[in-house]
Amino acid sequence: MLQPNRFDVTVMLDYYTPYISGLTEAARLTAEGLAGRGWKVAVVCAQHDPALARHEVVNGVHVFRAPVLAKVSRGFISPQLPLLARRLAARSDIVHMHLPNPEAAFVAALKGSARLVVTHHIDVFLPDSPVNRFGMWAVDQICKAALRKADLVITNSADQARGSRIWPTIRRRPLLPIPSPCLDQNGGVPRLRDGDGLHIGFMGRINVEKGIEYLIRAFRSITDRDARLLIAGDYTSVAGGSNIAQLREEAGDDPRIRFTGLLRGQAVRDFYASIDVFALPSIAESFGIVQVEAMMTGVPSVTTDLAGSRYPVEASGFGRLVPPRDPEALREALLEMAELHPDDRQAGQEAATKLFGGEAFLDAHEEAFRRILSGTRP
Repeated sequence: MLQPNRFDVTVMLDYYTPYISGLTEAARLTAEGLAGRGWKVAVVCAQHDPALARHEVVNGVHVFRAPVLAKVSRGFISPQLPLLARRLAARSDIVHMHLPNPEAAFVAALKGSARLVVTHHIDVFLPDSPVNRFGMWAVDQICKAALRKADLVITNSADQARGSRIWPTIRRRPLLPIPSPCLDQNGGVPRLRDGDGLHIGFMGRINVEKGIEYLIRAFRSITDRDARLLIAGDYTSVAGGSNIAQLREEAGDDPRIRFTGLLRGQAVRDFYASIDVFALPSIAESFGIVQVEAMMTGVPSVTTDLAGSRYPVEASGFGRLVPPRDPEALREALLEMAELHPDDRQAGQEAATKLFGGEAFLDAHEEAFRRILSGTRP
């Protein structure tokens, strides 16, 4: 497909499809949704896998990838990325940047006359150490530099924005909360069920920030031999590495615990159809698309009481909140939600679908972008 002379929107982020995370999925669904509505959309990102094409068109979106010289923890060194972003910004009306992003300040400074929209998904999280604390501080400064140049800041919720470490910078810019896009995952078959006992499920990247070890400890304190814990998600290509070895050690020889690996397509729908309660025990989270998709299939969510992550449960009333790193509280909440009456499950499903289903996220982005281009404050 020939490239347009100009793009309406250039999306900038580090990792893009086929890599999967909440941030990349939110960026992908928004970019592809706008392209489907007739917007000319480009994505500039890193070539995180050398096998990926430097340029290709994916579902109507022109994807440009900059080569990576080296990987550092969850990030990488790619001097060509900000330069590629500058060239695309010069051909674009809007640059839509997704944070956290170590190149954000450079791209914001090089954007030229393009309007800048920044979606701040989450404060960067690294396991505690002096080096990592400095790294988080440095990324925060980079993100703040980009935010200061933004015509509009988008977050998943006002709660997430206020709970951010960089809220003092966010609050000085026009702010528009738009929940992350959530897919309708109804229509699954309970192929992953093993018996009639309680089935608890987690889905997400298998890494330290998800707090999965606390879920395993909570589950192992449940004595029901027919109960099952399904842990779904990628642990082979996670940026920064996976803690799968620690989690397998936590699970020990408990045959009730199953690691399914990464699920896609129909297998995701089958996963939600196979569980009674969804658990999101994260120690760092800003929304949790997976918990909302579970709620939209009629499965209540038990999640940690963190800014942003708690918003879907608080807004819909469909689930329970527990303190981070608290297996006992997690266990009690999971057992409570397992007993939820079918009428309450249906009411929760309807509330979650009304709040987060459909294309409301896309409508909000499109309206905001049109207002920015017309010179009107969103």
